[in-house]
Amino acid sequence: KCKSRYIFAILGAFGMGIIYGLKVALHVVIVSMVNHTAVADLDKSSSNTSAVSLCSFDDEDAASAASEDGPFAWEKKVEGLLLSSYFWGYLIAQLPGGRIAELFSAKWVFFFAVAINVVCALLSPALSAVHWGGLMVLRILQGVGGGVTFPACHVLLAHWAPPTERSFMSSLVYAGTSLGTVIFMLLSGVISGTLNWQAVFYIEGGVSALWLFLWVWLVADTPQKQRLISAEERDFIMTSLGGDTNSSKQVRLNPHLAPSNPAGLQKHPPIPWRAVFTSKAFLAILIAHVCSNWGWYLLLIELPQYMKDVLRFKIEANGLLSALPFFVMWIFTMILSKTLDFLMGRGKINTTVARKIATLIASVVPMVCLLVLCFVECNRALAVAMMVVGIMCIGGMFCGFLSNHIDIAPNYAGTLMAITNTAATVPGIVVPIVTAALTESDPSIKSWSVIFYITIGLYAIEILVYTVFGSGEVQKWNYIELPSEDQPLRPK
Repeated sequence: KCKSRYIFAILGAFGMGIIYGLKVALHVVIVSMVNHTAVADLDKSSSNTSAVSLCSFDDEDAASAASEDGPFAWEKKVEGLLLSSYFWGYLIAQLPGGRIAELFSAKWVFFFAVAINVVCALLSPALSAVHWGGLMVLRILQGVGGGVTFPACHVLLAHWAPPTERSFMSSLVYAGTSLGTVIFMLLSGVISGTLNWQAVFYIEGGVSALWLFLWVWLVADTPQKQRLISAEERDFIMTSLGGDTNSSKQVRLNPHLAPSNPAGLQKHPPIPWRAVFTSKAFLAILIAHVCSNWGWYLLLIELPQYMKDVLRFKIEANGLLSALPFFVMWIFTMILSKTLDFLMGRGKINTTVARKIATLIASVVPMVCLLVLCFVECNRALAVAMMVVGIMCIGGMFCGFLSNHIDIAPNYAGTLMAITNTAATVPGIVVPIVTAALTESDPSIKSWSVIFYITIGLYAIEILVYTVFGSGEVQKWNYIELPSEDQPLRPK
């Protein structure tokens, strides 16, 4: 009696949660892996930098945070490389992963993504003990798995999500990233604080492996290939997706998105690259994705370090407070996406308006919150409140520009997501390196404010470009003209 499309969406959300959770686990655990006392002594002996200006707190948490040390004397530059190396693999995997998902099987591409993350997590303690380079290799491989997730999910959503449920299903799947971040950050802080940092990788990796069996059993690439689905649901999905053609002379490139597959039609014609890269609607998504990801990765990757360096929270509290904003984000995303779907279903707004509203929420509010953070200095309560509100509203991106690829060209959803996510991966590489460079000698709010101002500027660009050029309408180049017997298929 369970709807197959919702089973896919829920398992997809858990899969995204596992991938993001295993990624951010290191962001929390690295605080207790590094011997900060040894690194500080090394810095003092090798440089003449003056003492940094830090917030001073009188509670036991602050004192404990300052004294938490691990076995590895990794400098800030090494920490930055370890955190950013994930995105090296993420970057190179995007386009190949998206195209493989479109041409062969998005289900198995997504399975590979989770499987390689699980294996690398289980191997992390052993290779960390050998050399930090071993951990960096594992992070790159995890990034390869993470890189194919969004393109694969976009292909699956294009097959499974009816247009009237697209905002909600997309948000349900992609908000799994925030839910996974919450759960794994909490667990990582608790496990590391009560047991040890090695146990974080073993426990989280072992439990995550159970998902692999459920995915293989319960999910298929398309409704036609799904055995555990009712005829009514299959017909409903196929009818809703196939009824979007413009005329009898135009058909979807993907036969699963059309009511029929005329004889002689190619399943996977070449991508109309020129039309894609001259499309204002697509370029608006691309710019929004890049600018938004700078803020997303700043908060996702560097939040635990900010909590330790500036606000002086110990590892257990660090994990809890770092996870709290992502839990609120998950709830907010579900409410926002359902509200937008409801308004679209009632004809109150169209897809373009819905995507712009969600994207504005995901950029304007975090921009204001970061601006406030530049001036709160050592006010813990206000700083935490601003981070919670800012990260919560970033969740609007899941039903904003991140769903927009499917709107403008469902036949190329995987490839389009791969293109924008490839470009948007660059901030993931640059943010940890820039942050480490700026905070190495002065990890105070003064250095963090520089990073915040850069992010504010990028949010302003996103707001301007997407508001003016964003669109939720299907683009003409998504279709092809029916050829005559002696002519090849041509993108229109």
